[in-house]
Amino acid sequence: MNSVGEGCTDLKREYDQCFNRWFADKFLKGDRSGDPCTEMFKKYQSCVQKAIKEKDIPIDGVEFMRPNKEKPGS
Repeated sequence: MNSVGEGCTDLKREYDQCFNRWFADKFLKGDRSGDPCTEMFKKYQSCVQKAIKEKDIPIDGVEFMRPNKEKPGS
């Protein structure tokens, strides 16, 4: 699946590959030492946020995921 912004699609694919590799090779095997893809995610997230602003997509009421943050009310 492509990203919301054409310029973000390559970043999305790189992050997806990194995350899937980490999840399968480390996390599912018990290594919970951390996600090495955090910086890639931040770059992708920034790109998507810029694309949303450029396309004037309404995002009122949308909560963005942030690494290492608990959900409100948990």
